Amino acid sequence: MEAQIVPLQKEKHANTKIKDDPGFAHVKDQHIVPVVVHEFVRASNDFPIVFVKNNESGQFRAVVMLGFKQGENYFAGSAWKGVYIPAAITHYPLALVPDMQNPGQLMVAVNEASDRVGDEEGHALFEAGEPSAFLERKKESLGRFIESDQITQAFVTKLNELELLENRTLNLKLQGDEYNIGGIYMVNEKALNELSDEAFGELRKRGFLPLVYAHLASLHQVNRLADKKING
Repeated sequence: MEAQIVPLQKEKHANTKIKDDPGFAHVKDQHIVPVVVHEFVRASNDFPIVFVKNNESGQFRAVVMLGFKQGENYFAGSAWKGVYIPAAITHYPLALVPDMQNPGQLMVAVNEASDRVGDEEGHALFEAGEPSAFLERKKESLGRFIESDQITQAFVTKLNELELLENRTLNLKLQGDEYNIGGIYMVNEKALNELSDEAFGELRKRGFLPLVYAHLASLHQVNRLADKKING
């Protein structure tokens, strides 16, 4: 279903409600979703954290792997099959979009095409013409995510500047199916250990080292993904 992202308006959306979805079905066909630095430690206990590159812009982004290929997600379903839920998927069907009337500002929008959006049941977005407590919580959460995403981009940019990101291919064979997962980047641990004292010290001073180690530790969760695929 094609998204219909529309800025929230208290008159237009006075009766709009959002239903819960404990299984987060909107990502059931997505094998990767974005993750921000404030999630790295918790997310590393459930998923591999890797980096992907936008071939058009050349920019890298941190993501968690929820499956081995597009169309496979081993966590979404009637209920979420994991302990941690990536923040990026919890905001749906709300999002922050540029405010065309106020350059540089963001505004909350809703995907009206979502089957979780309607007038009958769920969490009201407005009450008596004012944003509901539910909407205020979502706005705060979205704002924190955007702020953390900016720090994440700075972190990933520094890794790229230091030439620490290495293109890898995962080769797996599970139940007769072969997976050759390309287009993912990981920190080259050897290159990390060979950094100059100055470069290594900058990573430490900026609080980036724990993030690097969380990423490296998370790579062991590839085995958990394999188990999820086989056993559910």
